[in-house]
Amino acid sequence: MQAIKDKYINWMLANRWLVIFLVLISVVSSAVGVTKLYFTSDYRIFFSEENPQLQAFEALQDTYTKNDNILFVVAPKDGVVFKRKTLAAIADITKQGWQIPYSIRVDSVTNFQHTKANEDDLLVEDLILNAESLTDEALQYSKGIALSEPLLLNRLISPDASVTGVNVTMQFPGKAQHLEVPEASKFAFELADKMRAKYPELEIRMTGMTVMNNAFSEQSKKDISTLVPLMFLAIMVMLAVLLRSKTATAVTLLIIFSTIISAVGLIGWLGIKLSPPTTTAPIMIMTIVVANCVHILMTFLQEMREGREKIAAMHESLRVNFQPVFLTSLTTALGFLSMNFSDAPPFRDLGNIVALGVGIAFVFSVTLLPAVVTLLPVKVAKNANASKLMNIVAEFVIRYRRKLIPSMAAIIIVLIAFVPSNELNDEFVKYFDESVVFRQDTDFATSHLTGIYLIEYSIPANGSGGISEPEYLQALEKFAAWYRQQDAVLHVNVLTDTMKRLNKNMHGDDESWYKLPDQRDLAAQYLLLYEFSLPFGLDLNNQINVDKSATRMVVTLESISSNQLLGMGERAQDWMKQNLPTSMRVQGASSSMMFAHIGERNIRSMLLGTTIALILISLTLIIALRSFKIGMLSMLPNLVPAAMGFGIWGIFVGQVGLALSIVTSMTLGIIVDDTVHFLSKYIRARREKGMNSEDAVRYAFANVGMALVVTSTALIAGFLVLSLSTFELNAGMGQLTAITIAVALFADFLLLPPLLMKLEGARNEAK
Repeated sequence: MQAIKDKYINWMLANRWLVIFLVLISVVSSAVGVTKLYFTSDYRIFFSEENPQLQAFEALQDTYTKNDNILFVVAPKDGVVFKRKTLAAIADITKQGWQIPYSIRVDSVTNFQHTKANEDDLLVEDLILNAESLTDEALQYSKGIALSEPLLLNRLISPDASVTGVNVTMQFPGKAQHLEVPEASKFAFELADKMRAKYPELEIRMTGMTVMNNAFSEQSKKDISTLVPLMFLAIMVMLAVLLRSKTATAVTLLIIFSTIISAVGLIGWLGIKLSPPTTTAPIMIMTIVVANCVHILMTFLQEMREGREKIAAMHESLRVNFQPVFLTSLTTALGFLSMNFSDAPPFRDLGNIVALGVGIAFVFSVTLLPAVVTLLPVKVAKNANASKLMNIVAEFVIRYRRKLIPSMAAIIIVLIAFVPSNELNDEFVKYFDESVVFRQDTDFATSHLTGIYLIEYSIPANGSGGISEPEYLQALEKFAAWYRQQDAVLHVNVLTDTMKRLNKNMHGDDESWYKLPDQRDLAAQYLLLYEFSLPFGLDLNNQINVDKSATRMVVTLESISSNQLLGMGERAQDWMKQNLPTSMRVQGASSSMMFAHIGERNIRSMLLGTTIALILISLTLIIALRSFKIGMLSMLPNLVPAAMGFGIWGIFVGQVGLALSIVTSMTLGIIVDDTVHFLSKYIRARREKGMNSEDAVRYAFANVGMALVVTSTALIAGFLVLSLSTFELNAGMGQLTAITIAVALFADFLLLPPLLMKLEGARNEAK
């Protein structure tokens, strides 16, 4: 194996221009794939096809009108909705809403289909007609209807009539959603701007699932355009300070650029969709490239300081670092590939993209890097301070090795004790930072009008037309009444409210008849008459299935956590078991329920992925290091950092969501890198130089200590850049990963060396 490695190094250094040419050809070929990339605009990307909550939601969506929507939240600056000019503006926005691409329905207080008795007939018409010519009495009448109508209150009109909404229901073909959602959103945003200019007395905000989908895409693009350049800048400064070599810094940036453009281009060729989580891939790849380059370059510069020529110095650097760089690349790739066990496809994509980038980074680090560096002029600066610092650390560890093991163990135990303080919880609206307009508008809508958190039920009746059965309607009414009594419930949209209103209308608008019909044939006739009277686009397809064998009930909630949402769903199931016949008991489904379940599902799936990655990484290290004891020992400083990181998170944050459920698996492969490099130098000192364990520790610190500091700093800086993202999934993941990597460095410096010296005891012979 050593002979093959030496043969490759000699060939590569003798054919540097050919190597550079071949690498550049591969980079250009890969880069063409960038033109095939696009950002997906669908929150459903977070759920695999086999996800049961997604399947239930899709089944419900296939039965009724889809609930993808754009909600215009309209707040008159004087706080009065029911005045002529404001209602005319609402009617105008309602009319314009039909022009939004892919819109199939528009609902507002102005076009609400109000019913009333007209002798023996049922009159169905818009609640507000010719708003500007309404009398004061008509305004008050309309306001009274709106505030007493269950279908409007806390859905399209606030209780104090100071805020109203225009809800546009969307139905996308789904053939090119990455184009359809932005097209509809762009039109809607332009419409809102036009309405603001036309009606300056109105404050207009936008929320809804379509707007959220668009926000996912926009945040992805924003992160790419801001975080990646920021990371480039941070790395340039850091490398310039730590390497103190313009050539080394410039070549590292060349390798970073070549690796990222190749990896991103290849995922374009592979057809992988970009999403908010995958936008972090370039930053992760960047940090790993820096780690590879720093180890090779620092050994190269050290050899030159000792008097070697460039070619000889690079030959020695590659000889010493080829195996550890390969091992770290392999273990990092295994860690990221284990993310394929994630229940959220975007995290699978992230793992695959980074693993691909890791492979490319290794190839470029042992081809393009040495070829270019040895062709350029290199000035070597003295680095005595760094060597002195590492000598101090080494002597400290050796001197206090017997105290460090119990001290570190105590710290580990204390921090791990705080891991249970973390609560598995999520709020998908809070995936967006408060600086994001979508988050601001959604919070405003929830506080003043209605929410976007839903639980939906398709409640079956006994056969075709069974929804007209009095027993069915009474049971449905009880279920809706129970939900209305629950905390955090803003609105319940249920068919029984319409049936009670129709029963009253058909009895001369007598309030005493505002109750459910007690005969099936009457209920069926009322419903049929009402349906025939409804205008196009405002039918009951959003509430009733085709053969009238089931109805849809939609519960709208405040912005609550996943645990609260799941708790409410469980209480609803308990209530149904006690109060509804078996045929009417169904599970709630919605995008909110999907997000509520995904964190727990993802943690379960990632436990398996992490276990498999751990086994594979352990076997790799045992085989590569040719020592079962040291290979197994190395896993301790690799496992405890993630647990310690979650302990620190439990102290200061205490909430773990979807993104953080992958951190253990993701960091496992990364933090092994420092351990591998330290052990490779330690074992080299023991086997090649015949040093005892204490001197081997000194040798490892002297030869790789500063490189570990530099690479860990690069990794921490990279993930801290992620924490600046306005998308919480990325920001939280970046923060916890940075914490874990920082803890891992301390473990490799203060725990691993004492354990090695303890394991090898007083034996001073070479291994």
